[in-house]
Amino acid sequence: MIALSRHSSTAKAAVPAVYRLFNITLSRFFSTAGAAAEAQLDPHSYYNNEPPRRNPLGAMDDTENSVPGRGVQWAFIGSPRAKKRVYAETLSKLLEVPCISMASLARQELNPRSSLYKQIANAVNRRMLVPEDIIFGLLSKRLEDGYYKGETGFILDGIPRSRLQAEILDQLVEIDLVVNFRCADDSLVKHQEEGIWKERVYAEQSKPLEDYYQKQKRLLDFQVGSAPAENWQGLLAALHLQHINAVCSSKKPTTSSSIL
Repeated sequence: MIALSRHSSTAKAAVPAVYRLFNITLSRFFSTAGAAAEAQLDPHSYYNNEPPRRNPLGAMDDTENSVPGRGVQWAFIGSPRAKKRVYAETLSKLLEVPCISMASLARQELNPRSSLYKQIANAVNRRMLVPEDIIFGLLSKRLEDGYYKGETGFILDGIPRSRLQAEILDQLVEIDLVVNFRCADDSLVKHQEEGIWKERVYAEQSKPLEDYYQKQKRLLDFQVGSAPAENWQGLLAALHLQHINAVCSSKKPTTSSSIL
């Protein structure tokens, strides 16, 4: 089983300079990635090899105090039907780190006053994928804002969605662990037209993305069933967080699992 990461804050630390240099990093990435990487790039792409990492997830004995210098830095990927955002938001409260939803960041720009409004609205209306430069620009700005607010970790929901995005993300910030949510039962949701489209795009992108993180031993597969309470307890066990949930539950009349 993968164990929770106890990284120090030295590698790709969340400092403003990283985000100010984002555009330079992104342009250099695309100019040097080579034909293989370029072939994976859809010019309208966003669907809502690095050195070996230290063990992602370790015994979480001191998690409630976080890693010295910062909290966890996780990304949630997987089936659009798995309700990843619910788990991300619940865990973010438990671990006291922000949940950063790329869908929410993009929706905030669907305002006629935003300079990005036309580009994002055009992609949404045409069922195309928002360009990487916009997505990572929004993410880098959100991380920089969080840094100045004193945030020391995060849980990402909705990014990365492809291997290319994972490679770009690794140039921006260090990801300790990637939780891959899988759905075992197609009856979990109704397959409406929008859901079918999202599932198709996810299926096309998921295998290379999973392989990328699996090779780096940063991927934790989690099977989502039809019982929310069992899913929550299973996720806590997989992340070695039962003791933290128990402590928090003892201080509150309602447990975290009750909102799932």
